[in-house]
Amino acid sequence: MDSWTASPLDIGQDDARRFLPEGPYALASGQLSWVAIQHGDDATIGSLNLCDLVRRENQSFDLPGRPGFAFPRADRSDFVVGCERSLGFFDPATGQWDVLVDGIDSDVDNTIINDGLVVDDNLIFGTKDLEFANRKAGLYLYRGRDGQLVRLRDDQVCSNGKAVYAGQDGSLRLIDIDSPTRQIVGYPIDIDTAILGDPEVLVDLNDDPAVPDGAVLTPGASGIIVSMYLPKAAEYGETRWYDLESGALRGVWRTPQAPQNTCPALVPMEGDVMLVITTAVENMSPEDFAACPNSGLLFVAPTPFKASDYRLPPRFQG
Repeated sequence: MDSWTASPLDIGQDDARRFLPEGPYALASGQLSWVAIQHGDDATIGSLNLCDLVRRENQSFDLPGRPGFAFPRADRSDFVVGCERSLGFFDPATGQWDVLVDGIDSDVDNTIINDGLVVDDNLIFGTKDLEFANRKAGLYLYRGRDGQLVRLRDDQVCSNGKAVYAGQDGSLRLIDIDSPTRQIVGYPIDIDTAILGDPEVLVDLNDDPAVPDGAVLTPGASGIIVSMYLPKAAEYGETRWYDLESGALRGVWRTPQAPQNTCPALVPMEGDVMLVITTAVENMSPEDFAACPNSGLLFVAPTPFKASDYRLPPRFQG
């Protein structure tokens, strides 16, 4: 097993943008977006952030609520964002917010949109119970060809890391993490018919003190990189690389003095493929934060992946 130590990034984050960073997403060489889900314990808004890794600069744009994800649109300057219980388009240049779909999870209380992914003009995303206790959060497909919103599951608690890849038979498979289950599962999925098959446990982490959160596929889709959220003070946090076929642990990236890893992203930078990891302050006592002062920062680390094997993640085609 390989291991790497990640370095904290000084991009000028204030306390609000260190509370709950998630969803890093590569835009170009050395550039990525990420979301601050909420700007504090009682905050009702978050932000879209644009980060330049080379210049160590970050621009932040307040959103009209708490975002779960933001993805760039193809050939456009705006982003498709899951915010509260709506999908919409947000333009950071103007602050314009246009709703695409609303009323998500309308038959249950106290849930908001969480993690998601892009497949062409489609979105697959989940919601989370804000009490992290009840199996009422949904897993959804927004199907771009007809603008239909289809609920695939209605029994999740905190729907997190997601990825899609083609199986050996060419069919599409969805990787999904409902964090409290401490399992990484795979499903066959047919986007055209909106049918989700039976789940298969790929990695079981039930004996782990940390909770799996966001995830990203390795180049070639043979492995999954998952950020582990350890809700207590610790010397470091971990983001791990697991083999999808065997479930074996292949590598670990450690974030010193930041135990609550939330999401990973592979980002090209100056000819290399780097790993960016978001971490969080959320739920920390003053004593725990004093012991873990890097919490809430973004981290960057080297990877063994070749630039020739890497592709930027997809932009939303809708």
